Amino acid sequence: MQVRDVMNPTVVSIAPQESVALAARLLARHNVGALPVCSREGTLHGMVTDRDLVLRCVAAEEDPRQVPVRQVMSRHPAQVAPGDDVRQAAQRMARQQVRRLPVVEGGKVVGMVSLGDLAKCGRYEMEISRALTDISENIRRP
Repeated sequence: MQVRDVMNPTVVSIAPQESVALAARLLARHNVGALPVCSREGTLHGMVTDRDLVLRCVAAEEDPRQVPVRQVMSRHPAQVAPGDDVRQAAQRMARQQVRRLPVVEGGKVVGMVSLGDLAKCGRYEMEISRALTDISENIRRP
């Protein structure tokens, strides 16, 4: 099974120059935990998560209305292609310690895939379970 079969083709993204406050509103409004940071053309520049906002802006006592997303985003995020096998996506999530990956084709973000999306496909339970275990164990380590 390929990533294109399980990915969400509806992508909510944010531009690098937009504020952390807007990123937080988009995360809440769309009930997602991460946003791809993209140019107007859809080129991926990074990823920003709810955790990035808290640790790199709020905890640092910065003003979320004044801080641009490019200052708190993760650069060079892991990604997959629509034609990649879902097993590869699960393994990449485990290696990179992430629960979501942007799906990139022709240099542009065309979707998002999460561990939840992979779990819904009903296959590769071992890979998905291993990815979740690896991610969760890393979070608990000091």
